[in-house]
Amino acid sequence: MRSRLRFQVLAFTGTRTVLNTMHRMVYPLLPAFQRGLGVDLAALSLALTLRSLAGASGPLLASIADSRGRKAGMMIGLLLFVAGVGLVAVWPTYQAFLIALILAMVGKYIFDPSMQAYLGDRVAYQRRGLVLAVTEVGWSFSFILGVPLMGLLIAGYGWAAPFPLFALFGLLALGLLGWLLPRDPAPADGRVGLLGNMSLVWASPLALAGLSMSLLLSAANEIINLVFGVWLEDSFGLKITALGAVAIVIGLSELGGESLVGGLTDRLGKVRSLTIGLLLNSLAALTLSYLGQSTLGALVGLFLFYITFEFSLVSSIPLMSEILPNARATLMGMNIAAVSIGRAVGALLASPIYFLGANTGSMPSLLPSALAVGVFNLLALVALRRIKDLG
Repeated sequence: MRSRLRFQVLAFTGTRTVLNTMHRMVYPLLPAFQRGLGVDLAALSLALTLRSLAGASGPLLASIADSRGRKAGMMIGLLLFVAGVGLVAVWPTYQAFLIALILAMVGKYIFDPSMQAYLGDRVAYQRRGLVLAVTEVGWSFSFILGVPLMGLLIAGYGWAAPFPLFALFGLLALGLLGWLLPRDPAPADGRVGLLGNMSLVWASPLALAGLSMSLLLSAANEIINLVFGVWLEDSFGLKITALGAVAIVIGLSELGGESLVGGLTDRLGKVRSLTIGLLLNSLAALTLSYLGQSTLGALVGLFLFYITFEFSLVSSIPLMSEILPNARATLMGMNIAAVSIGRAVGALLASPIYFLGANTGSMPSLLPSALAVGVFNLLALVALRRIKDLG
């Protein structure tokens, strides 16, 4: 990897750690925000709902990186992020918090696909898994390092304390990437806009198969993701202790999955890696239902489940980046939307499936949930076979 590109990848990883920390900190620190803002849980639920709805527009706006350039997309995403968190820094109110959640979400959803498209343009497909896996470390670092740091800041200085720091880091990222990234080429005559780029995606059977695969594998994950806390509480009555340990387990498993992608996906091939990941994730779900007879067994099972999911998800990113080079950023943005829709589908099904096993004995069983994970992963494998020629 060329020296300048190495610095760009490191800068991307640091930037994504900041963006992802803002994105992920809200749920574990929700009680602190509720007390600091002086609002009830319903008001915060509304804020998070509006954030999710607004975030759905981000993937559409990611088409900017196809029509105007990758650097333009990243800069716009970061500007929106800084505007949102900066507003809270100068006006620490519920209204500013709500606006910050929305702008930070939209900014992240523009920045991420623009960055992935930029690397897709410059890194050979045979090495792209390693490079994109490095940038994905920003996701696990946000949970292992970023969220605990924000918790300490809030405990010492109040709920609004993280936002000036986010604004500072956002401005630093703007300056650094503005200097590191080359200027976008002038828009070519006849370059298609948003509707044209989306039409290219909808007209591509390979793109639709890839989006279906992303939706299905994320739905499979959410079936366990949504209920594991309830399951731990129902099974062991150790809610606070167990979930504190699980936070560490999930962060480490995500880092492990990203590391495995960096070491294996390019060697094995993206399709083969995804196939292995989906099969192992299904096996891990079944193992979780068997190991979950003790707290330690449950934590081991969750580690295996999340590391195999993260390996699958991160292996899918370089594969998706090669399906439609002419509308790369648009497809990567729509891929984020597909993952979000998959999570919504999984969340809708997770509770009723869990309760099928919750009343089967003295301890709730995760077997129905594990079987549902296997079904969704099997369907994802069927979609994956449609794009097997990319290797």
